[in-house]
Amino acid sequence: MFLFVGLGNPEKKHITNRHNIGFMAVDDIMGKHQFPPYRNRFQGFISEGKIGRNTVRILKPTTYMNESGRSVKEAVKFFKLKNDKVFVFYDDLDLIPGKCRVKYGGGSGGHNGLRSISAHIGVDYWRVRLGIGHPGHKDKVLRYVLQDFTKKEQSSWMPNLLNTLADNAELLLQNKENTLMSKLAVSVFSEKENKPD
Repeated sequence: MFLFVGLGNPEKKHITNRHNIGFMAVDDIMGKHQFPPYRNRFQGFISEGKIGRNTVRILKPTTYMNESGRSVKEAVKFFKLKNDKVFVFYDDLDLIPGKCRVKYGGGSGGHNGLRSISAHIGVDYWRVRLGIGHPGHKDKVLRYVLQDFTKKEQSSWMPNLLNTLADNAELLLQNKENTLMSKLAVSVFSEKENKPD
């Protein structure tokens, strides 16, 4: 069994914020693979379904970003999961918009959600880093991540990234993260009109 964790903030005003792309990613995976509706559990929303032959639970903590670890710890403990079965999907300022990087373990990179998760379960878990770009100065970061994606972003690279990620989520479970990253790069960046500004 695997656990996919999407990071974001729960209030409706944050739904299309850049900081919520982790929520968007797992929602798309859930829809693509016909998971049942979310239930309230583990200080979050959770759903269980199948991706290929594998059982996957999708968790969206509702604790706010900087307390995400409390929700993840509860789920990991209840399901007796090892950390190598946990995949966390989140926004990454250090990657250009549309870029995706998958890695196991590492630091938080200044991300409050990761910092909280690492404090509760340790640093060794899978990270699915979804690039949102950087505003150019650290003083602009908070406002930037809490702003909505632009209409252009929502009609260009975002659907390519999220749809391809949902279509190929099984590659994560097969330890074929390099294949997944290649597919995402082709989908997002192969056509000139899809390239982020």
